[in-house]
Amino acid sequence: MPRIHLGSWAKTAVDWLQAHLGGLFDAISTVLSGMYDGVDAVLGAPNALLMAGILAVVAWWLRGLLAAVLAFAGLALIDSFGLWHEAMSTLSLVLVASAITLLTAVPLGIWAARNRRVSGVLRPVLDVMQTMPAFVYLIPGVMFFSIGTVPGLIATVVFSMPPGVRMTELGIRQVDGELVEAAKAFGTPPRDTLTRVQLPLALPTIMAGVNQVIMLALSMVVIAGMAGAGGLGEAVYAAVTQVDIGRGVESGLAVVVLAMYLDRMTGALSRRVSALGRRAAAAQGAAGLSRYASVLRYRPGTAVATVGVVVLALVAGGMRIAGGDGDRDTVAAGKNVGQGKSVRLGYFPWDEAIASTYLWQNILEDRGYKPDVKQLDPGPLYTALAQGQMDVQFDSWLPTTHKQYMDRYGDKLTDLGSWYGPTSLELTVPSYVKDVNSLADLKGRSSEFGGRIVGIEASAGMMGKLNDKVLKEYGLDGEYKVVSSSTATMLADLDRAIKKKEPVVTTLWSPHWAYGTYDLKKLKDPKGAWGEGEQIHAVGKKGFAKDFPRVAEWVKNFKMSEKDLSSLEAEIQKGGKGHEKESARRWLDARPGLEDRIAPVH
Repeated sequence: MPRIHLGSWAKTAVDWLQAHLGGLFDAISTVLSGMYDGVDAVLGAPNALLMAGILAVVAWWLRGLLAAVLAFAGLALIDSFGLWHEAMSTLSLVLVASAITLLTAVPLGIWAARNRRVSGVLRPVLDVMQTMPAFVYLIPGVMFFSIGTVPGLIATVVFSMPPGVRMTELGIRQVDGELVEAAKAFGTPPRDTLTRVQLPLALPTIMAGVNQVIMLALSMVVIAGMAGAGGLGEAVYAAVTQVDIGRGVESGLAVVVLAMYLDRMTGALSRRVSALGRRAAAAQGAAGLSRYASVLRYRPGTAVATVGVVVLALVAGGMRIAGGDGDRDTVAAGKNVGQGKSVRLGYFPWDEAIASTYLWQNILEDRGYKPDVKQLDPGPLYTALAQGQMDVQFDSWLPTTHKQYMDRYGDKLTDLGSWYGPTSLELTVPSYVKDVNSLADLKGRSSEFGGRIVGIEASAGMMGKLNDKVLKEYGLDGEYKVVSSSTATMLADLDRAIKKKEPVVTTLWSPHWAYGTYDLKKLKDPKGAWGEGEQIHAVGKKGFAKDFPRVAEWVKNFKMSEKDLSSLEAEIQKGGKGHEKESARRWLDARPGLEDRIAPVH
């Protein structure tokens, strides 16, 4: 059967849409960003515990005193993890995405319930939307709207819409047909039949759909963290890529708390707004409860709950006004070059990228800038630079590893020059693996290594070169399978194998702290398949030098020796996950005068 080039057709369609509908995408981005920023400003403005109190009052109103206490305890736990801001960002994304989804899904469900032809057309569309891998939705989102909250919102809306449409249609279709016929017999207009008969009776099913929409939105928001949507998704993604078990558990628990809160509150809201639900609650109350149970299940009236929320909101607002901007960082007048200007720094989780990025974050803060650091995969990061959504990144390996991105976006980027080199790419094995000293020695020994080579991110140019050239050059392409993972996962697998004295072969490069931590052998490359060593460049968006002339000047003159880079990486490793900025600060403070040489102000 001939090859169907559906992927290339999709790419052509995306390119055409980008070229001809850029204004529309910009308008959509502005509206969605404004909606998210507004909700996030409301949720993130109050003190964490006061906001937790407001949400607990809502839980008290909907479910009772016990639910309020548990809700407050769970939200306070998130605050104790230091993830409150991320949690509120995630909640904002979920609320905005769910609102947009329901405003679209419920009318579509009503239309489908009243027109079988519409239902037949929607069914396969909804099947595709619901079964398509969630990660796929991020690709067009990033291409059309760059990184950030907007592609996350778009992908979340698409992914979470099917249950809203299906449950609305199902609820209306399940209404007893005799009731509908009776309404028509008494001369009730179709609109009144829908609003006074069908929708009230279908409301429990529709609210179940609302619950599913919110749950799917929350799951997709976490995935959207890969595209820079922020919130808990970004925290989970960073923990996974850096194999940070502690941070992963904390951010995962924060997601669980939000999920449980939203699930319980939407379920209780369904009983509040549905006549059937209110009747069931009244019957339960009439059945009689013990005094202890009645206290725990006591729910205040709407007026009392509203007063509680308003009081807490006013207290939070007063604290915010009284707090002012007293915690603003101060910069020496002679060194305040940045005047508070924001600089967006991107990095992917490679050790030299982490080290250089957090070093520059400290330097730029000392010079009066406000650096915003965000972790992304190489593909989204280069796309963001090309679209002007990020300003600079410090780990572009040229001319080989990241050549594909420079070829694709070169005219939209600014090469700020090399700050380290030459580097080397290699495969490595632990020193206890005998008689394997070069790539040629791997031939015929795949069973010893489980037939695999542990690699890094599939998007890295190194991986493409390994698969397309290096393995073929040494006749290994049919014998070994290159397993794509992440840099952190590869290092974790290397550490595990060394502790067990198991044979393992992994991708690696120089410089890297692993060579100072483990006893490793770089496999020689007598055929030169890896090519010459590369240079590590800083790459900025187009017009970076115009927007940040002093920073561009500093970066172009920036150089690091292997000794300095290795010691900086080692200090960051010593400091542990989540403390990269503080570790880079210690390293910088231990070298008086270095900062003034890197970023002179006179």
